[in-house]
Amino acid sequence: MEESNEITALIQLLDDPDDQIFEQVRSRLLSLGEDVIPTLEDAWESQVLGVLFQNRIEQLIHEIQFDVICESLRDWGRDGGTSLLEGALIISRYQYPDLDEDRVLKTLEQIQQDVWLELNTNLTAFEQVKVINHILFEIHGFSGNTKNYHAPQNSFLNVVLESKKGNPLSLSLIYSIIAQNLDLPIYGVNLPRHFILAYLDRFSLYKTNDIYSSDVLFYVNPFSRGTVFSKKEIDYFLKQLKLEPNDRFYSPCTNVDIIIRALNNLEHSYKKLGDEEKEQEISKLSKVLSGTIDK
Repeated sequence: MEESNEITALIQLLDDPDDQIFEQVRSRLLSLGEDVIPTLEDAWESQVLGVLFQNRIEQLIHEIQFDVICESLRDWGRDGGTSLLEGALIISRYQYPDLDEDRVLKTLEQIQQDVWLELNTNLTAFEQVKVINHILFEIHGFSGNTKNYHAPQNSFLNVVLESKKGNPLSLSLIYSIIAQNLDLPIYGVNLPRHFILAYLDRFSLYKTNDIYSSDVLFYVNPFSRGTVFSKKEIDYFLKQLKLEPNDRFYSPCTNVDIIIRALNNLEHSYKKLGDEEKEQEISKLSKVLSGTIDK
């Protein structure tokens, strides 16, 4: 009760023209965290105290939500980034704080179920990929967003699942999450300029018990509807970019690497749009996550 009264009193001071008073109020409200948001939202809707008051409330809500995203991303990285899906959801919550995660999960589960129904133990690795390609690109209609390649929406999992259009990384993310849930050894590869997937050799994987040092059977490009290709194509691609071959361009990367790349893509998108505030915030998120990695 005392904290509730304090919050109410603090909110009433948000329209104070004295900047020092406002900063003290702002600092205290930020320290109280996301529990303050419902009261702030009620105040924004019910009180008519002018544009300054509403703008300050909107900014406070955004700052609190951003702090929550930073902390969530930091915790996720420190825990090893075990769930790629959770990392992607954290990014989505940056733009969509009220994200309906159940809807996202149900959509992924439906696609996964459709793939599972078509799989059987007699299929080769190549045939398994053909099944995923058929379900993902023909039945559910996913495709690369070639018209708006750099749009921020391509980096938000919930939007990609609804629009059925994404960039190489977001399509690869959906593809690999579904594959791994079905025990198919398909993992992301941090190839420069174009994110791809690797289908690992199961025998090599069982032998090494390490996805990062296992042999690769072939590669998959979800952005081109699941095209399968070999190491030679990567060699040629790197040659075109005038880059020297490096092991990390051929082998699976970590989930933390994938989310850092997703943030880099998003930062680039906002830069192209001239949205400096969001560009700087995404840059901060990337640094927060990078700081969780042991160098």
